[in-house]
Amino acid sequence: MKPDVTTLPSGLRVASVTMPHLHSVAFGASVAAGAVNEPAALNGLAHLLEHMAFKGTGRRSARAIAEEVEAVGGDLNAFTGRMMTSYYMRSLSEHLALGLDVISDLLCNSLFDESEIERERGVVLQEIGAAEDAPDDVVFDMLQEAAFPDQPMGRPVLGRAESLARVRREHLSGFLADHYAAPYMIITAAGDVDHDRLVDLAEAHFGDLPPTRTTEAPAPPHYKGGERRQDRPLEQAHLAFGFKAPAAMAEGYYETWILSEILGGGMSSRLFQEIREERGLVYAIHSSYRAYPAAGTLVIYAGTASEDAQEVAARSAGELVDLSGNVTPAELARAKAQVKASVLMALESPAAVADALATDFLHYGRWVPPEEVIARIEAISGEDVKRAAAAILAAPLSCASVGPTGGLESYEGLAAMFGTPKPT
Repeated sequence: MKPDVTTLPSGLRVASVTMPHLHSVAFGASVAAGAVNEPAALNGLAHLLEHMAFKGTGRRSARAIAEEVEAVGGDLNAFTGRMMTSYYMRSLSEHLALGLDVISDLLCNSLFDESEIERERGVVLQEIGAAEDAPDDVVFDMLQEAAFPDQPMGRPVLGRAESLARVRREHLSGFLADHYAAPYMIITAAGDVDHDRLVDLAEAHFGDLPPTRTTEAPAPPHYKGGERRQDRPLEQAHLAFGFKAPAAMAEGYYETWILSEILGGGMSSRLFQEIREERGLVYAIHSSYRAYPAAGTLVIYAGTASEDAQEVAARSAGELVDLSGNVTPAELARAKAQVKASVLMALESPAAVADALATDFLHYGRWVPPEEVIARIEAISGEDVKRAAAAILAAPLSCASVGPTGGLESYEGLAAMFGTPKPT
């Protein structure tokens, strides 16, 4: 599978993959800007802007936006990440022109009415409140802050109540003008789509995007490590341990991906088998690899009873440390099969393909062919995984906990179990 790619004179890229067996198309507009581009005092600005884009334009009210899309059976939504924001839709292919017209209207003609800002501020505060009620969400924001303290990468995407209270209309329009520039955006589509028609529609609907950004990119994140704890009267202690890992596509990226699969990527993984199946200490335990263009972290998560928290931490440490010296051929083969299957099965989803196009071009400047990914995965040896594990353990530990954590050792004790150095 190879995408068709066109760069318009403004610098806006248009990329598509035709999947002729489909009757629908997934498409959208994405920009290389998110939470890391916000001033600290206005944390949550990028996410609030994404919400406000749906609250009315010079041509459509908020209700009209929803009704027009749903009248043709379409599904319109958006998300804000740390480094990217996307506005996307899926519909029958005959409604591609309507969908791009709506999305361009959201991005180019939003009114940012003051009364709507106040109303939507309240909606986002409810979203933050819902996240705060989910300790298995809170612990990951806390871990991010521990890993990247006092940096844009360490702040929550949703923002905080005090920073959202400062956001005004001029901040929203300013962020849009500063960051939503043609060379830093891409229009992507996958499904029943004709690329030439997509290019014509993109040029017609997004031709007025500014040609340059007016602000500099944020400084690259610096992983530091440390601890955040939040004692709460919960039934379980929620634990997260983080480690400095390679940035996406950097040396060691694919090896760390396989490492995470072996450690905690599925029901056959070490963490699941040892800590849940053999000892019954947890219901949920897994590892994940979060890789961005300039930073990455390997994360272990577990939810357990307070009295078992220390044992869960110790056994998690033991499994990761053991991986730096022992990887079996069977678990390496299973991990490779899991990764390859996830890569190839994602190609069957037009929404996943359209999202991958946006991520690859905005983050890496090119489409990363699945064949390239599979070849890199196939080439990994057990020794490669052991070296990746040793590299993970060579940087300071980040850890976060929410709930009854009195049974958990101090940060120094936890770091000693993993054998990681002190933060600098």
